[in-house]
Amino acid sequence: MKEIKAYVHRSRVADVIAAVKATPAWGTALRARGHNLAVYVVKGSLLPLADEDRHYSIDLGDEVVNEYKLELLCEDAEVDELVEAIRSAALTGQAHAGWITVTEVSRAIPVP
Repeated sequence: MKEIKAYVHRSRVADVIAAVKATPAWGTALRARGHNLAVYVVKGSLLPLADEDRHYSIDLGDEVVNEYKLELLCEDAEVDELVEAIRSAALTGQAHAGWITVTEVSRAIPVP
C-alpha cells in the first residue's frame, strides 16, 4: 500500500480532486473504493499565480501562499494512474507548480 501526498495551488485543487475521482482506480458504485482523500489548506512556498495569492505570515516572518495538501492511500497498482491524474490536473504553466510524493505504508487499518 502507498500514500500519495500532493501540494497544489488553490486554483487547481478542485480540478485535481475531480481528476482523481474520475479515474478507474478511485472506484465506482459497483466496485467498493478503499480510498480516503484528505484535503488540507496549508501555507507554503509555491510561487504565487497572482498578486492576490501573496500573503505575509507574521508567525513565519515571510511571504507565503495558501496551497492545498492532498493525502490519499491506495494500492501499489493504482499509484501511477492516480499520480498522473493529479499531475495533469495540477499543471499551472509554471516550472514548479507543486509536488507529489509517494511513500510506502507498512500498515493501514480501516475503522469499521
